[in-house]
Amino acid sequence: MPRLKPLNRADVPECEEDFDYFESRMGFLPNSLLTMARKPNIVAAFTQLAKEVYDPDAGISISLRNLIANMASRSAGCQYCVAHTASNAHRSSVEDQKIAKAWEYETSPLFSDAERAVLRFAQCAAAVPNMADEEVFADLREHYSEEEIVEIMATVAYFGFLNRWNDTMATSLEDIPTNFAENTLNDGTWEAGKHKD
Repeated sequence: MPRLKPLNRADVPECEEDFDYFESRMGFLPNSLLTMARKPNIVAAFTQLAKEVYDPDAGISISLRNLIANMASRSAGCQYCVAHTASNAHRSSVEDQKIAKAWEYETSPLFSDAERAVLRFAQCAAAVPNMADEEVFADLREHYSEEEIVEIMATVAYFGFLNRWNDTMATSLEDIPTNFAENTLNDGTWEAGKHKD
């Protein structure tokens, strides 16, 4: 059960443009935004950050950014965000088997060395305490430019905000990410838990 009930969309018309952005990118309007909408300026600022993190012209592909987000959320333990980022990865054409095996990136043949480096970085950077040490960075630098590393870290940090928000607020999961997670992340590493509506 959510700790704060999401507002009705119609009650916050000043957020409609922001809501439209997320709905078009994700296929649904996240309940987290409807909770956050009690402070419309926070929604507006968050939307601007989202547009920068998910810039379609960035060097890191949207599909890889969604896998990075998924790994960061898995590391942080936010089941709401794990479901969202898995669903987003699927929408950006990442194969379902690869999404399901993301936690096994170190040994799965589905992942390249460059993907292993970035997923290891995301896992370590999202951990508390932070485990992104010099060795993890050195491996990342083997595959990505400094500008790309900033894009990668921005994705991890963006989801750091969402992981804390949704895990603390016990945000209720929406149907699309719930259905995707239940059908794809069915190896025992995911459960809706407190986010089940």
